[in-house]
Amino acid sequence: MKNFEKEVSKYDYFKIASQTADELKVELFIVGGYVRDLILKRKKNEVDFLIVGNGPKFATAFANKLENTQVTVFKNFGTAHFRYNEIDFEFVGARKESYNRDSRNPIVEDGTFQDDISRRDFTINTLAISLNKKDFGKLVDTFDGLKDIKNKIIRTPINPLKTFDDDPLRILRAFRFASQLGFNIDLNSLKASTELAERLKIISQERITDEFMKIISSPQPSIGLMLLNETGVLKVIFPEIANLAGVEQRKDFHHKDVFYHTLQVIDNIAKVSDKLWLRFAGLVHDIAKPITKKFDEKVGWTFHTHDYLGAKMLKGIFRRMKLPMTELPYVEKLVKLHLRPIALVDDGVTDSAVRRLSANAGADLEDLIILCRADITSKNIDKVKAYMHNYDNVMEKVVEVQEKDKLREFQSPVRGDEIMKVCNIPQSRLVGEIKTAIEEAILDGKIENNYEEAYKYLLLIKDEYLK
Repeated sequence: MKNFEKEVSKYDYFKIASQTADELKVELFIVGGYVRDLILKRKKNEVDFLIVGNGPKFATAFANKLENTQVTVFKNFGTAHFRYNEIDFEFVGARKESYNRDSRNPIVEDGTFQDDISRRDFTINTLAISLNKKDFGKLVDTFDGLKDIKNKIIRTPINPLKTFDDDPLRILRAFRFASQLGFNIDLNSLKASTELAERLKIISQERITDEFMKIISSPQPSIGLMLLNETGVLKVIFPEIANLAGVEQRKDFHHKDVFYHTLQVIDNIAKVSDKLWLRFAGLVHDIAKPITKKFDEKVGWTFHTHDYLGAKMLKGIFRRMKLPMTELPYVEKLVKLHLRPIALVDDGVTDSAVRRLSANAGADLEDLIILCRADITSKNIDKVKAYMHNYDNVMEKVVEVQEKDKLREFQSPVRGDEIMKVCNIPQSRLVGEIKTAIEEAILDGKIENNYEEAYKYLLLIKDEYLK
């Protein structure tokens, strides 16, 4: 059996924890994700301690030795937590659980080490390292978790129908681990996921959304998204994305199927950006294609206005999924504008069109271009190169116009207070309308972006607004 004495001896807090356990005469183990990530050589910033005894009592005694007095105890769950050296320490007494089918909240009783390890979600999370002096650093591998890590398998320690029925959120956790670690899910667990997909309806939306967004944040989101779709879980938790499957589109620079195209888009973004909401925009950028799909004899499948309607759908999705509404404008903007840049490739495009895109995209222009580049998923290498070159040309035009007009700091050179003074009107919506008209004139190239021309234009148009 593998021994981790050398690895855990590097940290004084594990030695102090060991001393505390022996003083209290309890069995103490490091369990779960910390052990898994230690084996995988992944970064670790959270340690789960399993105590065969009173978890909060041990946590308090341990914290006192570390001179850390801010221990949070959760009496209802028999758990405790504190933070030390930028690491989260979690403590739980060994327990066994039973479930009511109408709730994922378990009935908890004191249990043995075996009871506790058996209740955990996957074999890769059942590994434990003893911290007691008699066998310090010894790995306890009850369910062949080490072998599953080596073979890159996600498997439940007991019958997956039981594991997932007790806590359906574990279905999403399986897909999340598969996406984060690049592991496969064993066949029985996949079958159980399909059979119990509807059970996810008993889980709170917040918990579902949290796991889903972790999939989106993973190195290759398509792994988890594909599993969600293949098992029917996606229809339960995000039907708008599930509905993209089977929707045909033109094959010149996309996959034939909108769902598989979307997977490629989000993976393309993930290769160049860790921005969660940019990835989410990639996931939903074609969300309105199923409702806008029409066949044109000349060009094939069309999806006119899917950009505009897709942006309109997002508010309802954000509310239902309990996503932060503060991120909605950003995602709406990228979805609404994702077809605009390619329209600026033509050499005959005016500066005003480039100005308008820059003004509409604002500080998110670079993210928009990342989305547009990711949107090219053709298997034809020459076509991909041509489209990428087109986006290079668009960005060159944008930079030229921005340098010319200083568009990054763009706003009407004539301010609101001066408009009120010249027009002899109080602060009101009318002031904003006049200011917008001046800005529109600059964007359209009617006047230059300077104070003198903007002031002259104000004098020219003010009477139209004061009628």
